[in-house]
Amino acid sequence: MEQTPLGQGTSLNRVSNLDLSNHERQIIRKLAGEVGELSVRPAEAEKRSLWTRHDDLESVRPVIFCDPENGWNEIIPENSLVCKNDLARNWEMMLRKEIFWATRMGDDRVTERFFNIPYSYSETDWGMRHVQIGGDNLGAYTWEAPLKDYSRDLPIIKFPEISVDYGMTYAIRDLAESIFGDLLQVRVKGMWWWTLGLTWPLINLRGIENYMLDFYLYPENLHRLMEILRDGHMRKLDFLEDSNLLPDNTDMYVGSGGFGYTTQLPQNDFAGHTRLKDMWGFCESQETVSVAPELFAEFVLPYQLPILERFGLNCYGCCEGLDERWEWIRKIPNLRRVSVSPWANEAKMAEQLGSEFIFSRKLHPAKLAVAEMDEDSVRSELHRALEVATSNNCVIELLMKDNNTLGHNPMNVINWCRIAREEIDKL
Repeated sequence: MEQTPLGQGTSLNRVSNLDLSNHERQIIRKLAGEVGELSVRPAEAEKRSLWTRHDDLESVRPVIFCDPENGWNEIIPENSLVCKNDLARNWEMMLRKEIFWATRMGDDRVTERFFNIPYSYSETDWGMRHVQIGGDNLGAYTWEAPLKDYSRDLPIIKFPEISVDYGMTYAIRDLAESIFGDLLQVRVKGMWWWTLGLTWPLINLRGIENYMLDFYLYPENLHRLMEILRDGHMRKLDFLEDSNLLPDNTDMYVGSGGFGYTTQLPQNDFAGHTRLKDMWGFCESQETVSVAPELFAEFVLPYQLPILERFGLNCYGCCEGLDERWEWIRKIPNLRRVSVSPWANEAKMAEQLGSEFIFSRKLHPAKLAVAEMDEDSVRSELHRALEVATSNNCVIELLMKDNNTLGHNPMNVINWCRIAREEIDKL
């Protein structure tokens, strides 16, 4: 699961102590003040305009975004945090990340004057839960999938239910307001999902080995399971929309990379309450990377389409290569941002996307996973990506993410962004 930038937020369901010491309040306030000062620099308005024109498919220079994800633990080690209270440590980390992004990273991420408080909530499972085995310290893991027999277990599945703790949510918001509300605009806003792609819960329930056999042994049951997962996600979206809990995500991280700044959202009839059609949607299906394109087109995409049809603009894909699936994916309504992963045929993707879609190129994170990054190799990969994409008039974004380690060298992300800029300047 990828970490999220400031402004995304995850549910702080385990927050129980809102009693921050005076010292912790002073630390948080000082950091918030720094972010506030950084957010009003002319460069932030320029970057915001760049992203907006980029997302509107105008011809602008390629944009750069770097989110080290788990590598943040090496840039800002946990033992370097000063606060002791769990909530204060969370805020301290968020603000220190924001300052690093604004002053050292060197990418095009906008420093905003917002501080988002996510909703505190709980969400039930699908009536059964997988048991994870291993995975300590970000290591590999397997799991025991609970859906073992279709005839017995399909009737057990229940749609997840969300319960929002408004009292805790607003208590956290009020605390933030009292500490630094004059320095940053505090707002209740958070995302309720990362992906709506369906196949992540699918393989957690069924298991990857069983799933691969189901195409041939139990195709009708697999279709039924996908129907259930689709309907459960649709019901969740209905609840969030009807309860006015959806965020305007046009100034937030969207899809598997990039930001949502655009003049095309929200819709012209927007009246202050965000609807799905005012948002960016996102699906992917990394778990089916080894599945034939025709099977993907039969067993996956038809169940994602009703979800994606509800959004104003859409992103598709993450680490899976999409070049062999493009003839089906291109039919997604309001498709705008398409992932080009390190495992895709980038030349083929560039030709397919052209100037009609955003060429969202993920560069290989393994190159940053060593203490001494091979700058020549990084430069070669970036040069190739830009060469292929520009020759097809693509709308380009260069992304570095999915890092589990930076080789304990934070300079790797700084140098990666520098090299990306140098290669862009050669265009």
